[in-house]
Amino acid sequence: MDLEQVKSRAGPREFGPGDDMPEEYREAATRMIQFHANSEIMGAYIERPFIRQAPSLDRKLAVSAQVQDEIGHGQLLYRAAENLGVKTREEMLAELENGEGKFLNCFHYPIQNWYELPMIMFFVDGAAMRRQATLKRTSWEPYAHAIDKICFEEGFHIKHGESILGEIATGSRRDQQLLQEAFDKWWPRILQFFGPTNDQSVHGGFAMDVGLKTMSNDDLRTAFLNAYLSKAEKYGLEIPETPRIEYDEYEERYHVEESDLDWEEFGAVSQNEYPPGAEQIHKRERRQAAVEWVREAITDDSPAAGATSAAAD
Repeated sequence: MDLEQVKSRAGPREFGPGDDMPEEYREAATRMIQFHANSEIMGAYIERPFIRQAPSLDRKLAVSAQVQDEIGHGQLLYRAAENLGVKTREEMLAELENGEGKFLNCFHYPIQNWYELPMIMFFVDGAAMRRQATLKRTSWEPYAHAIDKICFEEGFHIKHGESILGEIATGSRRDQQLLQEAFDKWWPRILQFFGPTNDQSVHGGFAMDVGLKTMSNDDLRTAFLNAYLSKAEKYGLEIPETPRIEYDEYEERYHVEESDLDWEEFGAVSQNEYPPGAEQIHKRERRQAAVEWVREAITDDSPAAGATSAAAD
């Protein structure tokens, strides 16, 4: 199948491992799914400290379950990308560990305290859900199949994040102040979540042409703002004056003032050159090294390791 045939046939779940896809499609789909998988893994890493830091047993259990879900999502997505035949799962994981793998901007920033957690678990996951829901109709069927499970579980994550948000928002005046400070800090990053505007997007046009994406960056950002501006206000959060957001009634779309956003920092983040993000990557590298003995024990089939059938008997 050549590229023009792919474009003419592109539709929901149209292609799978049995199709002879052109290299351009395979590479674009691998880049997109690998980016998503990396983001799930790195999202789990910034939430993980709150398994211990959560203020109650119920919250600890819920954060623990969420972290496990995110790691599982990453593994599902690596398998969906692996079916394209460009990279193996092990190669993609190695790239993430050595700093070559790219992932979402919001997961480059460590979370400093409990007040910031709902910025990830409610707003960022809410933004992710806006994007992932459209990917149920992506043209690469294994990706869409993985998204079915991911969307189901992300719905619980968002509800948990909203529960934390509501609890803090109805707390003391000090709680509300710290929540607003967290919102002010994270809001510009969340608006950059969907990437540059359509005219600045490098890969968006091709991904739309071959059905990998079904909504543009601008449309996704507008859909998110339509849904979440009112949710933020519901919990008493004031929308910061900058970056400026205006609604165009003629186009029925929100416009974010691009010059109010720090695209220089976004560029450094995207290239894994932003220092806090680089530290996140190094943390993963160190933790992978720390549990290397577990992987060795699992793959060790010597009798002494107790892994053979004889040893098991």
